[in-house]
Amino acid sequence: MALPQQQILLCQSFRVNGDPKGICHKQTDGFAQYIEEEILDRGLDMQIITTGCLKQCESGPIMVIQPENWWFKNIGSEEAIDAVLDGVEDNSPPDEYLIK
Repeated sequence: MALPQQQILLCQSFRVNGDPKGICHKQTDGFAQYIEEEILDRGLDMQIITTGCLKQCESGPIMVIQPENWWFKNIGSEEAIDAVLDGVEDNSPPDEYLIK
């Protein structure tokens, strides 16, 4: 199997003791499946990775695109995810969600 060109890191707020806490876990239920379906529909060469806390709780939910190192905030809706994936396709991240 070939390595993906890009990875999506999706914060799931897991902490050292294993308990999900924070806004990312609470507001991203089902998002990994939605993102996976969008990746397939768009023909993107990406892999989703759910992560522990990315320590950006005040801006959550958080999603990161690698290797570009684009960090996105407030990814709490399908519309936000679509905007980010549109930006990936256009190689132009949407400013309204980008953490600068």
